[in-house]
Amino acid sequence: MPDLTAPTAHPVQDHGTPETSVSSDGDIAAFLDTVRAMKTGARAGAGAGRLIFALDATMSRQPTWDLAQAIQSEMFSAVKDVGGLDVQLVFFRGFGECRSSKWVDDPIALAQLMTTVTCRAGHTQIAKVLSHARKESEAKPVHALVYVGDAMEENVDTLGARAGELGLLGLPVFLFQEGHHRATEIAYREIARLSGGAYSRFDAGSAEQLRALLTAVAVYASGGRAALARLESRGRPDVKALLEQLPKA
Repeated sequence: MPDLTAPTAHPVQDHGTPETSVSSDGDIAAFLDTVRAMKTGARAGAGAGRLIFALDATMSRQPTWDLAQAIQSEMFSAVKDVGGLDVQLVFFRGFGECRSSKWVDDPIALAQLMTTVTCRAGHTQIAKVLSHARKESEAKPVHALVYVGDAMEENVDTLGARAGELGLLGLPVFLFQEGHHRATEIAYREIARLSGGAYSRFDAGSAEQLRALLTAVAVYASGGRAALARLESRGRPDVKALLEQLPKA
């Protein structure tokens, strides 16, 4: 498998069936302090949580790709004391290009890969991302899949079927949508529902809001629903909105 510092990660194959409210700086500081103070939750003693961080790197995503690159290190650092987090980066762009990194627990290593990637024009490849997540989780359980995007240009029934497969594996998908495209929102919400995950919208340019949402999912991947519930009990409205969508234990 290629080194993370290489310009590209390895290609993702499609293993599925063929297709027939913005937070203030003060809020974020308190939020991250709370995360750092938390103890490991539902997966105590079970090793690090595993999270796939998937991004649409097509041309319309360039501003948010830069945003994600800037905040992901802080997201991973925030959960170090919760129980650790192993992360794999997946991105797609251009004409059929979909790649994944190796699993890492070092935010600096992942940042090095992200700095080598530039956005390219192309269509969404969400089905490949979901199929890849299924394959990874079948090999070794993955605790959460994060997907950040602004569009959906695929067959929604195909995406729903693959999301349902992830739900059967106990792998929830957390989808964060930039913008207000209605058809995209409907598709993202359905993927979240069928996988047992959650959906949220974020505002373009709102680093604080996206940081809070991503960190909340990282807490979930590290400590389970109980850890996320403890975080919500500290009065985080954005965490509460995610928690309310997750199936009851």
